[in-house]
Amino acid sequence: MTTSSSHTTAMVPPAGRPSRAGRDLVAAITVGVALGVVILGSLLVERHFFIGVLAVATAMGTWELAGALRRGAGIAVPLPILLAGGQAMVWLSWPFRLPGLAVAFAVTALAVLLWRLRAGSAHYVRDVTAGVFTAAYVPLFCSFAVLLVVADDGLARVLTFLICGVASDVGGYAAGVLLGRHPMAPTISPKKSWEGFGGSQLAGMVAGALCVHLMLGGVWWAGAVTGALLVTCATLGDLIESMVKRDLGIKDMGTLLPGHGGLLDRMDSLLPTAVVAWALLSIVVP
Repeated sequence: MTTSSSHTTAMVPPAGRPSRAGRDLVAAITVGVALGVVILGSLLVERHFFIGVLAVATAMGTWELAGALRRGAGIAVPLPILLAGGQAMVWLSWPFRLPGLAVAFAVTALAVLLWRLRAGSAHYVRDVTAGVFTAAYVPLFCSFAVLLVVADDGLARVLTFLICGVASDVGGYAAGVLLGRHPMAPTISPKKSWEGFGGSQLAGMVAGALCVHLMLGGVWWAGAVTGALLVTCATLGDLIESMVKRDLGIKDMGTLLPGHGGLLDRMDSLLPTAVVAWALLSIVVP
């Protein structure tokens, strides 16, 4: 998972220097390409290998979010329970599909509630809320990408999901750099512009129309609608994570990826979009 919706208003920086978004663009592109190779390789060699990639991403993202909650708000979530529950969600989604995912999430949430009993009533609601939020935001959402790939035409569904995300990112960055003037959400993510969002929508709609029609056999206009909704969800997902980081008082969820921050900083727009992609494609191409 490599994309994150970015409707920047910044100008392109020279190679090796950080952009106005505070990133080393060369490092970011290098890491992004490497992640893309891993993802595409797992899909093209044997699409079920992608489930292993998602399992690793789920564990790392859960670890990063737990660390961010601890650093930013002093909240300790039950990491062993969340890591085990996250793996259960991912792997049970393969053979048992949505029922397996639902049961694994419910058991994980129940385990979080029970775990916190031992520490008494002080901050009980705060702590269990953070734990259940972590279980939902990372492994639950990520498992919907598993539901995409285990379908009979799972390769095409996952590629549609990813290509629309990449198109959104590229279109938003290009339009934001060239035309960006009007901030979209200045109090949450000042670098995003409405012009960039328009570029994301255009690129996402074209990508969605082509992918749904050529790879999934659906009608082009349904693909365009799908692309538009995925871009909207990706943008909102990016803003949601920005809001979480602002509330916690941190810049990045982690430091794993040079030029990107943490892995969760790359997954922010894709996590909720995986849910919407699964739902939309289930309707558009049943």
